[in-house]
Amino acid sequence: MKHTAIATLVTILLFTLLSCDMSNDEMNVQIFETSESGNQLTELQEFEEAENRVAVTINPEETFQEITGFGGSFTEASAYLLNELSNENRMKVLEAYFGEDGARYSLTRKHMNSSDFSLSNYSYAPVAGDVNLEHFSIDEDRDDMIPMIKDAMEISKDGFKIIASPWTAPPWMKDNNDWEGGKLLPEYYDTWALFFSKYLDAYREEGIDIWAFTVENEPLGNDSNWESMHFTPEEQNEFVKNHLGPRLEQDEQDVKIFGYDQNRDAELIEWVDAMYDDPEVAKYYDGTAVHWYGSTYHYFPEELQYAHNKAPNKHLIQTEATVDAEVPAWKDDAWYWSKEATDWGWDWAPEDRKHLHPKYVPVFRYARDIIGTLNNWVDGWVDWNMVLNRQGGPNWAENWCAAPVIVDPDLDEVYFTPLYYTMAHFSRYIRPGAVRIGHQHTDEDLMVTAAQNPDGTIAVVLFNPEENSKSITLNLNGKSTEFSISGKAIQTVIIPV
Repeated sequence: MKHTAIATLVTILLFTLLSCDMSNDEMNVQIFETSESGNQLTELQEFEEAENRVAVTINPEETFQEITGFGGSFTEASAYLLNELSNENRMKVLEAYFGEDGARYSLTRKHMNSSDFSLSNYSYAPVAGDVNLEHFSIDEDRDDMIPMIKDAMEISKDGFKIIASPWTAPPWMKDNNDWEGGKLLPEYYDTWALFFSKYLDAYREEGIDIWAFTVENEPLGNDSNWESMHFTPEEQNEFVKNHLGPRLEQDEQDVKIFGYDQNRDAELIEWVDAMYDDPEVAKYYDGTAVHWYGSTYHYFPEELQYAHNKAPNKHLIQTEATVDAEVPAWKDDAWYWSKEATDWGWDWAPEDRKHLHPKYVPVFRYARDIIGTLNNWVDGWVDWNMVLNRQGGPNWAENWCAAPVIVDPDLDEVYFTPLYYTMAHFSRYIRPGAVRIGHQHTDEDLMVTAAQNPDGTIAVVLFNPEENSKSITLNLNGKSTEFSISGKAIQTVIIPV
């Protein structure tokens, strides 16, 4: 312990000396902050003095993963709600997510067939026994989902990628003939693989390209509370290796396949071992998809490092996250900065995992998770619903959640929660093709990540969960700048070329 303390003190002194030496070579930066005190992605020009001083050094020569993007999900619930708003407010929300002056979302997800955030159960293959899918149709998406995606495409200057995920095959393909739970019958493996290919064709005819699939949303299940379908790692591999992969190859479909698509805890290790140990199946996987529901604060760095090391040249993408099991607060920013939220695990986690699900601060959960996972090789991070109502739906299973944007269609009102600005700190300023770069800092309570964009600019994101502000000395290539970050705040610092 004594040696560790001495080493830490030496590091702090070196950083401080370095900062002093560089003080005559000022670095010009732009600084944007979102804070409990009221900043909302606000560009700061003046900074308060803070006693706690932190040195942050950026090292562009140390490079890690290339960033795929950040964003949220197109769900029937979100698309339906947007259609219930006035056109002015509908477009206001879409501009906020996809416009040049908004969050500039670059990576999105959508459900194939219905999910809990649908108005009802439905499938694009509703006719039992239709093994050749002659009755396949995406008409269920034409009223809400497709118009939302097309309008987002019109607004987005750089475009965005779409990951599509099935919650379940239609009940007639499953061993329990139900929307919830059960397994895909082996005699329908070929039909279900054909389903994916027909889906690509149908969306392409609408002018919408699907960038990637996950094989199955949450293959470990959700206790059969809403649409789900179970796979073991071996069953998923069988489907991918002998059915889905060959079908997509045969049909010359240019699409990526991601496996797993569930929580980043111990099961992740079992699944990536299964996915990548067999070269005949590994060739079909382009990466691993993960969710955050294993904990409200722990981002499982060891498991993420393991997954990366198992397949270092493949994607590792966070495909779903949300403030779950909560009815969202309406026009109450303070709630999103307070330690009041509880998730599913608060009530339902087994005793040996209860400690992973304490009460939490919603903004902190997002900021900590995005920074923590980026620093452990995740290259894309996707939120769940973009828009929900004041109940946290619509959701046919009454599985209420929060979203960055909450709307009241009856009043035609829109509320941008602090979660929207938290997401924008990453999606707006760290662009696709950016490369995460090295950093060092002298305060273990401050979280930091950094990336160099394709245009050469560097984005540094800082998260200060403490009550008091901190003074920052930011060093890069012989230049430095000094500023402060407010207490309970997120900052993005843009360093120009």
